[in-house]
Amino acid sequence: MGPEPVRDPRAEPRDGGGDQEPPDARDETRAERDDRNLIELLQEARVVQTGVQILFGFLLTVAFQPKFEKLSSFQRADYFGTLVAAATTLIMLTAPTSWHRILFRQGDKEHLVKVANRFMLVGLAAMGLTMVGVVLLLSDIAFSPAVTAIVTAAAVVGCATTWCVLPLARRRALDRDGSSDRSTARDRTGDPPLRRRPGAA
Repeated sequence: MGPEPVRDPRAEPRDGGGDQEPPDARDETRAERDDRNLIELLQEARVVQTGVQILFGFLLTVAFQPKFEKLSSFQRADYFGTLVAAATTLIMLTAPTSWHRILFRQGDKEHLVKVANRFMLVGLAAMGLTMVGVVLLLSDIAFSPAVTAIVTAAAVVGCATTWCVLPLARRRALDRDGSSDRSTARDRTGDPPLRRRPGAA
């Protein structure tokens, strides 16, 4: 008999045994998937950062304009809240890069991907608040209260729908389809179905 083939531990299932998981459609190991997910997260953060940096720079210049002293108390409160939201967005979107540098070559890529995903979600929520705050501030300065209310409401609905409601609805639909497929497989075979790998994308 020849020598036994060497197994790559990175290709082992995440839960370390039990039911064998179906192979990834991309035919990649766990480490390769973590690498790809982290690259995608950092690229997404880079795209979002450009818009946030422009908004943050605009907000910083507003305080040094002569008309800033003429802002009402409501407008000043809106400005302060928007400035804090913009700063929070930048902190959350740059945090994954800092974590990646500090944990470089520590073999903790899977945990890094999970943490970076949470930072991105918080950063996107803060960016939504920043955009709504900027729209509210500029509309309140330049237009009537009615127009301000309409434009701000449109910004809120647009951000909430495209950034949250629609993707969550799609996720629920995928979860229902997956549950239906697992139930069908169990009814046909009488065996527990293969579980989808958590975090696979």
